[in-house]
Amino acid sequence: MVNISIAIESIASDGAICQIDSIMKLNDTSSVLAFLKSRKSASAKAMAAPGPSKSQIDDIIEIAVRVPDHGKLAPWRFILIEGEGRARIGQGFADVWAKNNPSHRADILDFQRGLFMRAPVILVVVSTAAVHGKIPVWEQQLSSAAVCYNAVLATTALGFDAQWQSDWVAYDDGAKAVMGVHAHEKVSGIIYVGTSSVPLEDRPRPDISTLLTRINS
Repeated sequence: MVNISIAIESIASDGAICQIDSIMKLNDTSSVLAFLKSRKSASAKAMAAPGPSKSQIDDIIEIAVRVPDHGKLAPWRFILIEGEGRARIGQGFADVWAKNNPSHRADILDFQRGLFMRAPVILVVVSTAAVHGKIPVWEQQLSSAAVCYNAVLATTALGFDAQWQSDWVAYDDGAKAVMGVHAHEKVSGIIYVGTSSVPLEDRPRPDISTLLTRINS
């Protein structure tokens, strides 16, 4: 998580109005409710080291799987990409992009190569949902989405930053194969994990009064 004192100093040096209270409240881990009310993702574009250690990654995954799972099917799995593996996967993405887009530009290929270099750790959550006699595929997929969100929460609670994304590589069969995702599987989320290099900024949140229907009679 970005250092608050550095963030404040950075904002002040830019001559911007520094709203210290709003900065301090983002990802506030002083209580469970405070954390949930202030949860904020970072941007993969501004992600940097350090990332979590092996034991911390194990903790993230252990927490991630504590989700509703009708039928106890565990219809999901993980692919962890870090170190030199990020560049290898990125080259694979570039190769697939070049094949799909013959008129590609060099800068676009460079971007695809660097897609997973934006964070020290990439956690891919894969849905393995399949037709079941009792449990609808949709419910299995929802469980996988819950795993993604739990992974983001766990990462942030450990003091790091995360962003849950998908991008074209989650839907392209060639790119999925590069990551080791099988044809019958779906990518529920690509979670970038690291430390934000810029201060986090909140965004406008929806007015719940426009989203809630009350039935009380």
